Amino acid sequence: MSINNPYYKDYSDFLAEHFTGKVQKITVNAGFTCPNRDGKLGRGGCIYCNNNSFSPATGQGARSITQQIEDGKRFFAKKYPDMRYLAYFQSYTNTYGEVNDLMAMYNEALSVDGVVGLIVGTRPDCMPDKLLDELAVLNKERKVIVEYGAESSHDDTLLAINRCHDWATTVDAVRHTKAAGIPVGLHFILGLPGENKDMILKTIDRVSQLPVDCVKFHQLQIVKGTPLAADYLRGTSNVNLFEIDEYIDLCADIVGRLRSDIAIERFVSQSPDELLIAPRWGLKNYEFTHRLFKRLAGL
Repeated sequence: MSINNPYYKDYSDFLAEHFTGKVQKITVNAGFTCPNRDGKLGRGGCIYCNNNSFSPATGQGARSITQQIEDGKRFFAKKYPDMRYLAYFQSYTNTYGEVNDLMAMYNEALSVDGVVGLIVGTRPDCMPDKLLDELAVLNKERKVIVEYGAESSHDDTLLAINRCHDWATTVDAVRHTKAAGIPVGLHFILGLPGENKDMILKTIDRVSQLPVDCVKFHQLQIVKGTPLAADYLRGTSNVNLFEIDEYIDLCADIVGRLRSDIAIERFVSQSPDELLIAPRWGLKNYEFTHRLFKRLAGL
């Protein structure tokens, strides 16, 4: 554990194992879609998903990958002139395309001065063997990290949210990616329809059995423009949104349950105010972390 965070391995500890000096993510929107949006697996996407809620730059895909990274560099370089960067392919499913096209995008990002690695966000059912082989080769020269959106380990939940894959698919993707020598992250949403605390902690137990390097959690958010928001406003959604103290208690239990060598990148996310319906906790991320640390310290 770090001096700044004595309670669990955080993401900065994970990055320090792979990079020297300070590194910063720069989000890249490469104009992808998802197989549960375009009809290959389903239509409409996950019921909670308005991509602008977690990637506000989604509508700026007209800029090239290089331009997006250079713009990000200019923003951070004002304060951190020696910063190096990770190109984070975040919006939608960033391995959903022809392998040659995908590799061209990744290599364009890596060609930008100061970029030392890639983070590729995707679905566990969208990592073909050919692409994984190419990423494994690339990882030997420039660090590659793959993040899979798992969301839950419960198949009933995955079906209810129109995820269009099951937990076994996530397990298989994690094991194959790790066997290829690539660090693996998983993303989960806490409080999905029908899930209670015991189910969430069961997911944590399952994650701890996998060769996972890092995880992200965030609270379920009801955002405008989604099927879940429509159900919520009609009063027909099967969700019980966490109060802040209840959520902090849950996160403390997760820290005590998760395998200690797995880094935790975050517990909360904040959708843009103009999109967020609920919950509205009124806390900045650092304020949440301070309250969680107090809870973990027993204060």
